[in-house]
Amino acid sequence: MIETFATRLLEWFDKHGRKDLPWQHPRTPYTVWVSEVMLQQTQVRTVIPYFEAFMRRFPNVETLAAAPIDDVLHRWSGLGYYSRGRNLHLAAKHIVERFGGEFPRDVQALESLPGIGRSTAGAIAAMGFGIKAPILDGNVKRVLARHHKVVGYPGDSAVQKILWEHAVDHTPEKRVAEYTQAIMDFGATLCVRRNPHCDECPVSTTCVAYRDDFVHTLPSSKPKKTIPVSDRRFWLIQREDGSCLLERRPTTGLWGGLWSPPERSTAITIETMKSELGFELYLAAKSAPNVFTHVFTHLRMNVLPVCVQAGPAIAVAARDDLLWYHPGDNQSLGLSAVASRLLNELFGAME
Repeated sequence: MIETFATRLLEWFDKHGRKDLPWQHPRTPYTVWVSEVMLQQTQVRTVIPYFEAFMRRFPNVETLAAAPIDDVLHRWSGLGYYSRGRNLHLAAKHIVERFGGEFPRDVQALESLPGIGRSTAGAIAAMGFGIKAPILDGNVKRVLARHHKVVGYPGDSAVQKILWEHAVDHTPEKRVAEYTQAIMDFGATLCVRRNPHCDECPVSTTCVAYRDDFVHTLPSSKPKKTIPVSDRRFWLIQREDGSCLLERRPTTGLWGGLWSPPERSTAITIETMKSELGFELYLAAKSAPNVFTHVFTHLRMNVLPVCVQAGPAIAVAARDDLLWYHPGDNQSLGLSAVASRLLNELFGAME
């Protein structure tokens, strides 16, 4: 069964697998790594233009390591899950400083790098070096949960342990790079979450879920939790030249390390903001952008913008987490999705 699974999957891949993805030409440890990180929680068609632009700006790990973090996050803006971009930048520095700019070939050494877990390390080893190493991304979890009828939410440690055991068992000694791409492609194109194409499946004869008519119930869903709602005030503070005050967010938490109009609780008053910033503020006469809701996986945020005019004393205290922004300045900044929307509306209204 183990040989049959890998062999049949490779036969299917030779005929139907994806072989024209931009990170496959050339396929290097660096391109594999960047693509794998970008593909976490993000679909291939979304990633492709980001990957191509990222490679134009950062063609190798040395360029990435030497770049300012703002430049990296600017190229990441829109992809979401920004800790991925920060960890990518930090890991690049580690690779240059600890490994002389060469990716380690050892899976455990790869896992020691920021943002690289067991599955990403396995993908780099398998597809970057041709070393036998299993992976277990979302597509692979779905394939193996169905093939072996593993019941339970794949995020649970006990279920994940079983899936890893199957992933190890099925990874072949030869053509490991092709097999790794094959099982990901198979999960992305045939063994999809809804309406899987079981009639075209190359491994249906050994699929336990298919045999037991259990395909549509696997993998088991994550137990539902009530998503909290938070009202947050975004202060759109402008100088006479129209530039808007931005604040760099803490490196941890939502939009870590990105720039945004100051965001505070609705309890914070304009007097509090005056005291904090050290200059006069006045409520602007013009209308603020409309209230909207931004949805995260774990939170619904009601975005409540308020337009404020800065007084004559507009110098910002000597802080590296504040700056005045205007789109005409062509500043390469990493902006949160909410910040981009607010600034587009703010400056669009000025045109």
